[in-house]
Amino acid sequence: MEKPMVVGKYCCNNPIWFVILSSFVFCLILFLLDLSTLTTNFNFAFPNLLDHEKPKSLYSYTSPTTNITNNFPGSQSIPNQDHPIDHSDPVYRLKFTNNVTQNATTTTDQNHSDSCSGRYIYVYDLPSQFNVDLVKKCHGLIKWIDMCPYLSNEGFGTKLEVDNNSKSVLMENGWFLTSQFSLEVIFHNRMNKYRCLTNDSSMASAIFVPYYAGLDVGQYLWNLSMSLRDRDSLPRKLVDFLGKTHEWKTMWGRDHFLIGGRIAWDFRRLIDDDKNGWGSKLMLLPESNNMTLLSIESSWWNNDFAIPYPTYFHPSKESELLVWQERVRKRKRSYMFSFAGGPRPGSKDSIRGELINHCKSSAKLCKFMACHPGSDNECEDPVKVMELFQNSIFCLQPSGDSFTRRSTFDSILAGCIPVFFNPISAYTQYLWHLPKNYSSYSVFIPQSDVKEKRVLISERLLGVSEDEVLEKREKVIGLIPRIIYGDWSSSSTGKFEDAFDIAVKGLLGRVEKVRKKIKQGEDPSEGFAEENQSKFDLLWKKSSN
Repeated sequence: MEKPMVVGKYCCNNPIWFVILSSFVFCLILFLLDLSTLTTNFNFAFPNLLDHEKPKSLYSYTSPTTNITNNFPGSQSIPNQDHPIDHSDPVYRLKFTNNVTQNATTTTDQNHSDSCSGRYIYVYDLPSQFNVDLVKKCHGLIKWIDMCPYLSNEGFGTKLEVDNNSKSVLMENGWFLTSQFSLEVIFHNRMNKYRCLTNDSSMASAIFVPYYAGLDVGQYLWNLSMSLRDRDSLPRKLVDFLGKTHEWKTMWGRDHFLIGGRIAWDFRRLIDDDKNGWGSKLMLLPESNNMTLLSIESSWWNNDFAIPYPTYFHPSKESELLVWQERVRKRKRSYMFSFAGGPRPGSKDSIRGELINHCKSSAKLCKFMACHPGSDNECEDPVKVMELFQNSIFCLQPSGDSFTRRSTFDSILAGCIPVFFNPISAYTQYLWHLPKNYSSYSVFIPQSDVKEKRVLISERLLGVSEDEVLEKREKVIGLIPRIIYGDWSSSSTGKFEDAFDIAVKGLLGRVEKVRKKIKQGEDPSEGFAEENQSKFDLLWKKSSN
């Protein structure tokens, strides 16, 4: 028979065994506690102890309604779902609240941090006089035009209501009455939704300056009573403000960029005369030579880059974009070519008169839409314009008041093959957004050939084979995502890059080249902002090879 108490009795009578047993139990408890700590995160994803040094993406912390509020500067409240923002009000706040910025410094999104490497952008919180206050003055920003309806809905303008008369031309959603001059507001709002924003400027790859330069200068372009000093007041205040920031001193502004909602020439006044001087001197100020301007049309200077004009279409879902592409692909087109525009009798170089006459004399092949000032101007009606271009195989795009036209992008949106007469109208402008092989998506007819009557437009276009037409049209339809400014939200899958995405990518690449120059001990100012009157000629020769 066993004696169950022998071991216990022996242990109790032997202190050595008691010490050994106690030590074993104590070590076992420590081991179990340590194991519990290690296995709290079962996938062993240990926190990054240095993560506080990385920039944080605001994309993870804010919804579109927290990026832009209806409050004016000074109020820090953030709207909630019970009090949604009225985006149709053109007067809204366009900067981050302190609440959002604080969240960005205390919350981590490891996936976004990794994917945003080299793509972080810091946005200046400028005084309201440089943006919001200009929007408040929307009634008087441009002579003859009330800009308030156009600056609503985050710069997209009044939403178009599609009825029975327009549903054959437009889709139900995504269409707005968008002005060609509202790009600054559109870009700023879109930047507020950019997934790689950071509040740590030292970690940013580029710095965005949200100054509405085009809205500012537009007040003075046809107002001869305004002095040059008044026209340059805000630009000078801007560079004075920037020069005092530590962000500026990092690269002396060469990582800074701003948007121009007008052509670059409107910011480069060459004549200092109250009566004959046009525009402001924004981009001719010494500090501005270190910044990059992204505008709807570039100039001879190397720090000017062109990005697309806004169109009327701003889809909120990529599925809407796919439906639209298929729709214009299947569209039956009644006219060989069309032209929407007006004559320029005061311009010796303009060929618009010749194009209008030729179109009218070829009525079976061509459809002409006359553009003129007034409330009955069909060229200001998105439905009329898009219907014309959707019914045309080719769309004539001669130079207008400047080299480029908003109509170019409206025609591409409609799946209409653009016909250019000057390489500066597109080929040497939109280098980031349009293919280098210009013949893949367009037809080029030298304007000198038209002027000297060496070519008939109808004969030239009839000479394009059916296979070529199909290839060019398919290329044009493929360009549609690249020339629109989408109303993307956080739900976007990222399948397409739109005009905003491509512009940001191009800008980041430019700044990176400057950084490499600095690292290699080279002069970063060399080639950065020089006046280069052969800029377009050289690019044209390269694209012709």
